[in-house]
Amino acid sequence: MYLGKNRFTITKIVAREILDCRFNPTVQVDVWAGDDVWGRADVPAGRSRGEREAWELRDGDKKVFGGLGVQKAVKNIHEIIAPALIGMDVRDQRNIDLAMIKLDGTPNKKKLGGNATIGVSMAVARAAANACNLPLYRYLNVNAYVLPVPLLNYINGGRLTSNDLDFQEICIFPVGAETFRESMIIGWDVYNALRDILSSKYGKIAVNVGDEGGFAPPIVSIKEAMDHLVKAVKVAGHEKKVQYGFDCAATHFYDAKKKVYKFEGEERTNKDMLAFYKELIKKYPIATMEDPFDEDDIEGFKMATEQLGIQIVGDDFLCTNPKLIRERADYCNALLLKFNQIGTLSETMDAAESAYRHKFGIMVSERSGETEDPILSDVTVGINAGQIKTGATRSERTVKYNRLLEIEHELGDAALYAGRMYTNPF
Repeated sequence: MYLGKNRFTITKIVAREILDCRFNPTVQVDVWAGDDVWGRADVPAGRSRGEREAWELRDGDKKVFGGLGVQKAVKNIHEIIAPALIGMDVRDQRNIDLAMIKLDGTPNKKKLGGNATIGVSMAVARAAANACNLPLYRYLNVNAYVLPVPLLNYINGGRLTSNDLDFQEICIFPVGAETFRESMIIGWDVYNALRDILSSKYGKIAVNVGDEGGFAPPIVSIKEAMDHLVKAVKVAGHEKKVQYGFDCAATHFYDAKKKVYKFEGEERTNKDMLAFYKELIKKYPIATMEDPFDEDDIEGFKMATEQLGIQIVGDDFLCTNPKLIRERADYCNALLLKFNQIGTLSETMDAAESAYRHKFGIMVSERSGETEDPILSDVTVGINAGQIKTGATRSERTVKYNRLLEIEHELGDAALYAGRMYTNPF
């Protein structure tokens, strides 16, 4: 097919306010190239956010969506970003992103809104891929072929639900599957076994779900929750194929004034928390732990990385920020990659490159306020990340898994499931 020059010229950018899975407003962007090629991206939103994340611009009018509207971000796209980008080549991702960074002029996208810049940036990539007649993962990387191990979030706590469990996510990690499809079969088996266990123990209310589709039982003890999850894995017959992981999200139970962690009804130092983590790892086959300490508790992260012997993932600790990754590379060993934390695709790719150069694992992650856009899946395969975290049930989560199943089918024999090599699948 002939690909004429005009096919790659940005001709129109349109943004609108849509709703995410929590019924909150967010941004959707369409970028047109030429006359008939376009790409769309929806912007996810996080409830649990780090202090150094790109700024999420909200309207603040309490009479409309409780102040959470995004019409200011939409207006910035139409009146500031679009005039600067129209006429540029849609394939020139880095210069397009750089133009938005310069237009904003702040360290954290506070003028235009990170929710405006990332929406445009991702829609540009989609439009460019469509203009080149390529799936997005292949447009991002000609050598994309790794299917990630999913970290399936089956018990929710923290800010994701209304129970009293301090950890935000308690997950299974099907590293022993042979294919991504098999990881989904394992996930289905365990999820349904866990449903029966929880409803039998606590009643039907215990199998209501949190923001990311995991169950939200009335549990306070992490060990109690883990015992149920381990039992579900055993009942499902997958003990040899499953390990476990946590998103501790410790910043949210840290008291910065007292410099203690208010955890399970007690005040604990970072050394107390480390001892608790050691107990967990001794009792259960835990492979990965995200944000086990406050986002500025460098001492805690350093102790965890040196002493726990597992993957220590930086989320709020790193904020998908290449500068933070360089500065804190000695204090964790994996990156939680969230493209809306940094605000453009180019900076996201820089963060991934920096992580790989520091021999980090990379876990690509959704946000609690997700949409039906599966772009996360293409990015995960596009950077050959060995891990993905995108929740459990609910359609805004399963659409990502469905896209990965589609990609696995497209790749055929070339597809490689990361499995036990999730930190370094090459």
